[in-house]
Amino acid sequence: MTELQRPAFFEGQILAAADLAGTVDHGRGRAARHDRYLHEWGIAEGLALTGEGQTDPDDGSRYVEVTLQPGVAVDGTGREVVVPEPVALREALFEEVNGADPDSGDAYPVFLAGLDREPAGGALVPDGCGDPGGASRVDESYQILFGRLGDERLVADQRPPAPGDGPGDGTTPWLILLGYLTWAGGRFRAVLPEAGGVRPRYAGVRADTVAARAGRLALRTAPAAAEGGPVVTLDRQAGLAFGLYRADGSVDEVLAVSPRGDVTVRGKLSIGTTGGAVAAVSGVATDGVLLPLPAGVSADEVAQGRVVLHTMLAPRPPTLDGVWLSGPVECTVDGERRVRSRMRSMRADGDREVRDHAVPVDFLVLAAAVPAPGPAASGGSGT
Repeated sequence: MTELQRPAFFEGQILAAADLAGTVDHGRGRAARHDRYLHEWGIAEGLALTGEGQTDPDDGSRYVEVTLQPGVAVDGTGREVVVPEPVALREALFEEVNGADPDSGDAYPVFLAGLDREPAGGALVPDGCGDPGGASRVDESYQILFGRLGDERLVADQRPPAPGDGPGDGTTPWLILLGYLTWAGGRFRAVLPEAGGVRPRYAGVRADTVAARAGRLALRTAPAAAEGGPVVTLDRQAGLAFGLYRADGSVDEVLAVSPRGDVTVRGKLSIGTTGGAVAAVSGVATDGVLLPLPAGVSADEVAQGRVVLHTMLAPRPPTLDGVWLSGPVECTVDGERRVRSRMRSMRADGDREVRDHAVPVDFLVLAAAVPAPGPAASGGSGT
């Protein structure tokens, strides 16, 4: 088994280039493993593709000049990739990959990758015999790569190096998706942040414990607290809350759980149709009316068999002058949830007159969610 080695020195030692390089490599490897295994790789800051609209003086067509803004990313090997200043994307490089006239309107991916290179005109250090040695510096640079249609799917297939290895050396570039471009007539036409559901990836954290030192932790969907943005807070004194940011940066709590377990909900509480859940609606309906579904239940769920309806009807006898005997003739609901409700009344204090009436009904509709198929439970079953 190959162990990791840390350079060590002693008085009077003659240092070789490998000794000094090992000192640098040991630190780089440790930093790379930290970023590789305690963080999710991706864009850490900046690196946005921006387009500035231009007009072609020859034919008056519109196009965009695309620029990669400065920023920092960490790739899946733990290598830091730094773009220190804005860089204009070259259309000639795009043509080398995709041809001069690819299909217009399609979204072509743009990638960033780390690259080691010798500095241009770097100083050469002579060895003991006066012969030139090598460059005394390495540029930890970057390269911008244009992809073909669908190459963004390659990002998910990349594999990190072995646990003992340091950062990637750039010979096999780790692709970091920056965004997409459309192309027509030999020009970039637009910058797109997403295509086919694939977006640039941003750096994150791998942790089973996140501890706040000041007693309050906030989780939000943007780097800055913006008015109307959602936020989840965990406070040592107030407990757990979900809310929206106000203009002054405070949180308007819409759901809160106190440390004692008291739950406060300002908005509407809806129960979804999970397995075993029951929702209900009741009221009065007249003959020929469609019964409503409980809140949160859709007609598609009923049609697909994911929800079963149970309906109860109670007809209301008509109000008539005199003494009448009334009974239901029809009190049903069909597959479309349409009510059919009729009663027949016979006069008991006169000439035995008979009347049929369409009458209203009191109804109750119960919607029971059908549990998803799963392993059979042990024991007997009943009906």
